Amino acid sequence: MAQTLPFGEVLDAADRLTVDEQETLVAILRRRLAEQGRKQIAAEIAETRREYQAGGCRPVAVDDLMHEIQS
Repeated sequence: MAQTLPFGEVLDAADRLTVDEQETLVAILRRRLAEQGRKQIAAEIAETRREYQAGGCRPVAVDDLMHEIQS
């Protein structure tokens, strides 16, 4: 199990890195966040496909959808 650190401790540790190390850390964190976002989108797509195949949703015209949203 991963050990969690208080946010302030993480910031303090980052302050002790060199500027180059901080830039590398930021780049790594951005890549990790992007990957997490992609995984989340993929999971939502898979769930939506399961719902559609199970008959839980139906195709609708854009105009009908917009009318439903606005009402």
